[in-house]
Amino acid sequence: MPWKNPSNMKALPNDIVLRPRFQMDIPYLKETLLETFEKSARIPFIVKRLDDHVFIKFNVDHIHFWSPQLHLEINDTEDGQSRIYGLFGPNPTLWTFFMFLHFGVATLFIILGIWAYSSASLNKPFGIQLGLMLFMVLLWFVLYAFGRAGRHKGKPQMHELYDFMKSTIESYL
Repeated sequence: MPWKNPSNMKALPNDIVLRPRFQMDIPYLKETLLETFEKSARIPFIVKRLDDHVFIKFNVDHIHFWSPQLHLEINDTEDGQSRIYGLFGPNPTLWTFFMFLHFGVATLFIILGIWAYSSASLNKPFGIQLGLMLFMVLLWFVLYAFGRAGRHKGKPQMHELYDFMKSTIESYL
């Protein structure tokens, strides 16, 4: 029975959001799908399986700083089919680094706010603290712009990962 694109699966929009997710129902058993993905590795993709999870990413020759990866979780449904949950995301190391930077900027902003409030309460000058708080806000905007630029750079590879997943399901089943 050839697999067809189910009606409940939406195509990826042109404007990929941060960590886009999707789900689809496939009329095959979970183990069949998992084994299919295990056997499907081809250049430039690396496919790894851990229990019910499949991770698809690019090999070292095709990877750049903003290269995404695709995480698939495949579960059985009550009617003998499988449901695939997909999540696109950046390299986990890069994601952790960006979250660390955002947390650091937020922490500094709060510390500077407390320092400015204390200085104002003691009738001391607090212009430096407000200036540094403004700098933290500007730094947040720079981080945001940097992330958007990276997402734009990784978008073509995100589509490649999605097409690889679709072709794997279509060609091996």
